Amino acid sequence: MTEQPPQKPAGIFARLARARPTKPGEIYGVPGHGNTLWISACSIAFFFFVWWLVTFMGWVKPLFVPSPATIVAKFVTVWNDGFTGTPFLEHVWISTVRVFGAFLLACVIGLPLGLAMGMSPVMRGIFDPPIEFYRPIPPLAYLPLMIIWFGIGETSKILLIFLSVFAPVVLGARSGVKSAAIEQIHAAYSFGATRWQVMRHVIMPSAMPEILTAMRIGIGFGWTTLVAAEMVASTKGLGYMVLSASQFLQTPVVIMGIFVIAVIAFAFDLFMRFVERRLVPWKGRM
Repeated sequence: MTEQPPQKPAGIFARLARARPTKPGEIYGVPGHGNTLWISACSIAFFFFVWWLVTFMGWVKPLFVPSPATIVAKFVTVWNDGFTGTPFLEHVWISTVRVFGAFLLACVIGLPLGLAMGMSPVMRGIFDPPIEFYRPIPPLAYLPLMIIWFGIGETSKILLIFLSVFAPVVLGARSGVKSAAIEQIHAAYSFGATRWQVMRHVIMPSAMPEILTAMRIGIGFGWTTLVAAEMVASTKGLGYMVLSASQFLQTPVVIMGIFVIAVIAFAFDLFMRFVERRLVPWKGRM
């Protein structure tokens, strides 16, 4: 009896079986970042066009939505003259130091703790309840406690941002540990690997994608909390600039400050994406 050749899968399964990545950024026939970039650029252009049209036609009062040209003019003015007697770049620098200082502190403490929680049921049982308890609480809720306990100086501001970043980083590291296949861990131990070698060569590579994603999410929470952190006894910073301008109905300054915060946060997110492509090039690939 002659052996029959294997039957090819039908329909979509046949196409998937024959498909191969053909271009950078493509995964089995799915368009990559090139098309997405053009779509994003068109979306942003459409947003600014609608914004300009609404203000140009006078459908919304300038007090509520200033025109894009007004925002640009205000940015140039603040860049040249500063805001409340402080140079614009100093406001940017102070806020950046606060956010990234808290972010680095959260990573130094949160990543080892998250890894320990993922590997040890005892550590998970000890630290999971308090983290899950405070995680959904808005930063404004425990801002008064930060002021009572640590005063109105820089400590309370950095700690407030730290708490908003800490939980996502810890939970991301803990979840990343579970990404390591138990078969790989048992195989490493069977070949005589030590606990540190298993952590270094098996668990960490599997956990890195989720850890980097958690860091991106955490820094976003940090910038979100910045305005709340600079509400009390601040005279410098982007959050202070936005809040102070809102009290005097300076809408162009408010929108300009929001855009500056968004640009800085987005620039760091692009940097983290670059790090992801270098450290975990297999992420998102089949």
